Parts: sequence; C-alpha cells; structure tokens
Amino acid sequence: MAGVWTEKLADQIRDIIALTLARRVKDPRLGFVTITEVRVTGDGREATVFYTVLDGADQASSAAALESAKGMLRTAVGKKLGMKFAPTLAFVRDAIPETSQEMEDLMARVHDMDAELAQRRVEGAYAGDPDPYKKPADEDDGDD
Repeated sequence: MAGVWTEKLADQIRDIIALTLARRVKDPRLGFVTITEVRVTGDGREATVFYTVLDGADQASSAAALESAKGMLRTAVGKKLGMKFAPTLAFVRDAIPETSQEMEDLMARVHDMDAELAQRRVEGAYAGDPDPYKKPADEDDGDD
C-alpha cells in the first residue's frame, strides 16, 4: 500500500517543514507562511510543498526566502525521517485564497441576481390577457 505510506510521509514532511520554518529559519523576507499540503511521489524522492502567505505583499519575498532555505529544510527532513534519500522539495504557492475569494464574489453576484429576480416577480405582470382561457359567448348578444 504505497498510497498510505506516501500520505504518512507527506504528513510528516509537512510537520517537519512547518516546525523548522517556525524555529530555525530567520530570514526577514519570510512572511507569515502556512504549509497547507505536501504531495510526495510514489517513490518518496520528490515532495511538492504547497503554502500560503497571510499578507499579499509578502508573497514574492516569502517565495524567495523559501527557495533560499530549501537546502536547510531538505536536510532537516532527511535527518528527522532517517531516510536514505531525502526528497527534493519544490515550493508552490497555494491558490486557495484566490479561489475562495472568487467563490465569494460569485455567491454575492448570485445573491444580488436573486434579489433582483424577486423584485421583478413582485412588480411584474403576466404577458397577454390576465385570463387567457376561452369562454363561451354570451347568449344575450342578441342577433334576433
């Protein structure tokens, strides 16, 4: 079951990187970084680390700080896990905040459209006659 092994390995790598970033990396360019997910290949040789940055302005500098600390983080992962080969690390900024903001904007737009539709429903009138059904002709019309 390689899937379970890689999931456990990914969780351990996530914890090790987060702890090392908090305790050992003293780069002033590093903003408030959160490690959201780690994905490991089936052989355990490569790990993709997804992260988010709290402040939007610090994203470029935080990415540079993570790239410069990549060697130290890989060494820490290798030592803590006791693996023969420490996985190479690739840092990717997670798109969760942007995606969630887009979803919030779409939901607000849908809410506004629903309110507009409800307002039209209250003010609206039927197309055509109010009573579209045919009725028998009155017998009093008197062609006598």
